[in-house]
Amino acid sequence: MQTYLELQEFCKLVHLNEDVVKGMMANGALNFKEEEGKIYIEANQGTFSVVPSASNSKPAMVNSMTLAGESFVEKTIGTILNLHEKVLDAKDETLDALKNENKFLKDALYSMQELYDEDRKTIETLNHELKHAREEIEFLKRKYKLMWSKTAEIFGAKTEPDLEMKKDENSSTTNEKLNENKEG
Repeated sequence: MQTYLELQEFCKLVHLNEDVVKGMMANGALNFKEEEGKIYIEANQGTFSVVPSASNSKPAMVNSMTLAGESFVEKTIGTILNLHEKVLDAKDETLDALKNENKFLKDALYSMQELYDEDRKTIETLNHELKHAREEIEFLKRKYKLMWSKTAEIFGAKTEPDLEMKKDENSSTTNEKLNENKEG
């Protein structure tokens, strides 16, 4: 049973250009048939024609295959080199992005450290002011107690004799009224 492949499929399968395959068809190295305007190549015989054989009976075919194989190898190497360059470019871009991000994070860290130092100084200043305010409050409390103690002593000494005098006056006034009532 013979299996036929379209020209494009066969070219993809063996990794050769259409021109090289058509050249091999013209040399008689490949069996093919043409139906409805499409070229079909026999798959079994075609693959064996493309693979180099040990016999030297077909030097033209081997020569064209060598050229085709060389171009395939060159294309493959070129593709690998292009991919390698793209990987290197991507690596460089990634490194640059990471360096920029690292620089940004360092700047942010330094900025946060500066803010932290400023906040620490502010806290120290506020603690010092709070301590001073507490000392001043204690001083005012002592002064207030002392002042009111003195005032209470002075006021207490003046009011007690006055009260006694008023008591004496009231009692004498009351006694006089009682005496008048008795006489009267």
